Amino acid sequence: MPEDEQEQLESGISRKNFIVAAGIGALAVPTAVTAVTSATAEAGTQPRRLPLTPKCTDGDDEPTPAQTEGPYFTPGSPERSDIRAGKQGTLLTVTGIVYSQDCKPVNRALLDFWQCDAAGVYDNRGYVLRGHLFSGADGRYTLTTIVPGLYPGRTKHIHVKVQAPNARILTTQMYFPNEPRNNTDTIFDPRLLMTMSQGPTGLTGTLDFVIRV
Repeated sequence: MPEDEQEQLESGISRKNFIVAAGIGALAVPTAVTAVTSATAEAGTQPRRLPLTPKCTDGDDEPTPAQTEGPYFTPGSPERSDIRAGKQGTLLTVTGIVYSQDCKPVNRALLDFWQCDAAGVYDNRGYVLRGHLFSGADGRYTLTTIVPGLYPGRTKHIHVKVQAPNARILTTQMYFPNEPRNNTDTIFDPRLLMTMSQGPTGLTGTLDFVIRV
């Protein structure tokens, strides 16, 4: 699996072109997180303090880190906020806010998600667990999905592309705290950890994005 970041510096790309583009890179996340891996806990060692995830303040903020697209991106995903398409698994709601670098919410930012199912398998023939949506006027997005399984050699993750209207594209990944494979996955970046909470019907993961506009 390629590990190089695929940031494209093309500006002015339309939302339509983003949906049909394949292999584009550039952007990613917020929220302070301190995670303790299961391996660390079992070993009885001191928790490892992770670097803070980029988040918006009131200045010229750093954009969310970009990550590799991986081999399984499929262009032309359907517009929908629920990408389960009948797949069973632990219900997961992913939410957050898309910000510009000056901390203003981005309206109509495009977010395109794809992931494997609970067994670690990607749908490469159709659009199961694939889809795109747009942020609201307040920059907020909400995705309904399931917790992904373990793909060989990787920790649990969700892929995403984020693009403000007519701006460059951020390609990155979203991670889960306290996953043992976070320690061995060479692509994993602790700055891209979601903040997780347990609700009455499933899990909620929160991750903001700071993007170039």
